[in-house]
Amino acid sequence: MPDIKNLKIDTLIFDMDGTLLDTLDDLKDSVNYALNYLGYREKTKEEIRLAVGSGITKLFERVVPGGLRNPDITECIKKFKEYYTNLKTSKTHPYEGIIELLTELKKRGYKTGIVSNKFDIACKMHSKEFFGELIDYAQGEDEINGIIRKPNPSGVLKVLDILGSKSENSVFLGDSDIDIQTAKNANMPCISVLWGFRSEEFLIQSGGNIFVKNPSEILTMV
Repeated sequence: MPDIKNLKIDTLIFDMDGTLLDTLDDLKDSVNYALNYLGYREKTKEEIRLAVGSGITKLFERVVPGGLRNPDITECIKKFKEYYTNLKTSKTHPYEGIIELLTELKKRGYKTGIVSNKFDIACKMHSKEFFGELIDYAQGEDEINGIIRKPNPSGVLKVLDILGSKSENSVFLGDSDIDIQTAKNANMPCISVLWGFRSEEFLIQSGGNIFVKNPSEILTMV
């Protein structure tokens, strides 16, 4: 993985859930709606926190009894998507300092993108709703169009192409082991944020070596 100190960074690509947005409460409500619909036990917020990060299929593999062997898993995913994309009252919000960070990055002329394992419609919807023009392009999981969930680098490579950026001038920022591996697969350094869904100890064990405790620290690194 490239050393960020030796790079001329002009592009920052962010994970969404746990990095830019605190989505955990809405994810919990949406998962539990789907589980309730099919008669399964609700999950706690902590259980959801440990299950998210690898896309919807993996999420429900972890929370539905029997995982992929359960014939109800497809219907659970369908109900989750229906509920999540039509939330009447969203509890999702940017983490403290994120809007200020993105605003300052724009002032300094950096290009910004999002690559998320959230399904693409929801990813783009949340990017537009919470960040508007502060994010140049957002890409979610979209296997039909060749964008496979992280740590596959296809989403990152698409964003780099759309932004006219190169991996050697870019950095990936995320809160999980999946993000560390994604950056490695895209030949980019990874800045791991410590306000998200995974602990510093876990991230170190997963190969993380650059950490920030608050968004303002990112400005000193790029």
